Amino acid sequence: MERALAPNARTAFAVIAGGVAIFAIALRLRALTFSADPSLCASIDTIGAFLTFTFTANALVRFRGTRDLMSLILAIGFGVVGLMQLALSLQLFHNLDSALRLLDSLRPFWLQSSMLLAEAMLLASVVERPFPHSANLPRTDLALTALTGTVAYSAGALYLLFGHEPKIRALGPMAQPLELLPVFLYLLAAAAFHQHPKMVSSGLDKALALAAAMNAGAHLVRTVSLQAADAPFTLAQILRVSSYAVVLGGTLLDNSRLFMQVRQLAISDPLTGLANYRHLIDVLESEIERSGRTSREFSVLLLDLDGLKSVNDQYGHLVGSRALRRLADVLRVHSRAVDTPARYGGDEFALVMPETGFQAARRVAGRIRERLMLQTEQPKISVSVGVAVYPSSGTTAERLLMAADEALYAMKQEANTGRR
Repeated sequence: MERALAPNARTAFAVIAGGVAIFAIALRLRALTFSADPSLCASIDTIGAFLTFTFTANALVRFRGTRDLMSLILAIGFGVVGLMQLALSLQLFHNLDSALRLLDSLRPFWLQSSMLLAEAMLLASVVERPFPHSANLPRTDLALTALTGTVAYSAGALYLLFGHEPKIRALGPMAQPLELLPVFLYLLAAAAFHQHPKMVSSGLDKALALAAAMNAGAHLVRTVSLQAADAPFTLAQILRVSSYAVVLGGTLLDNSRLFMQVRQLAISDPLTGLANYRHLIDVLESEIERSGRTSREFSVLLLDLDGLKSVNDQYGHLVGSRALRRLADVLRVHSRAVDTPARYGGDEFALVMPETGFQAARRVAGRIRERLMLQTEQPKISVSVGVAVYPSSGTTAERLLMAADEALYAMKQEANTGRR
């Protein structure tokens, strides 16, 4: 119990220390006679809007591919906030002459959009779960969109009803205490994403936790801001927009990992994890093209698991599947990094060995058979092996596999003759 509490205590201490440091820096900045150009403030908001739109597009792609409810809610939240920020920046560009007064009057609008995003992140962290495909999926998507929009609209309406335009307290260190509310919401979101239980570490979760903490810091800085475009205000803007870049980066890294997993699934056999037939043909054609340029031979082993039907009949299909995986493990462990072991189909496997001649291929086949004989797991398994070499056995993938199959059949015939 004490060990579990220790990391949480350290995290809480780090958050408090970081908050105190940020607040102290913001107070020092408030003493500066600095006022950002209104066009700079508008430009920062425009950059933030386009970052949120880019994240929204990536989150929707992720949702379509994984049916991850968290991605859908985040896409909606960031998309709405992006539209609000874009509207604000366009308004500022249209009224640059009175932009400072406009920024002061739009402080509730900025706070409302930040609270909306914090609520969306909290909602996403709570209800995150994949859900299955169904015929009513469009209706489900519409219902989720309506739910998220209703929650966000209700929060904004309550704020406008009771908050109106928050007054700035020129005396004391905290000029805008209402900014503490989004600080609290973002800290809750950061804690929720930081503690997400994941089978695989998610870059998006880490990015969301960091982005929520950065937004909490931005609003903590805003608590000491005395007027629009002063130094704390500008720092808060930069922190907020930077948090969008962090989330986008985390999404891109996570999507890249997901795409790699999908690609791996597309080229691998689900039972053994080896390359599947399609990838085997691609590798053979690539090796044929490369060997045609270098004039170097390569070999293909075709292996057939002996007596798989008898194993299935006597021990059951689970043991038969285990026998296939045992052979696959031997091929995977005892082949070179440049070799490609693959499941050819059924009880047949293939091994493509670049820059390997006939005699070397025969030695590899012998080692594989020896490794299987040394296994203590029951039932004992063995393989018959056929060897084909490019270009002497054939110059196409089909011809090489056919030659290896013929050699495999000849070995089986020889073994059957020997038994008689």
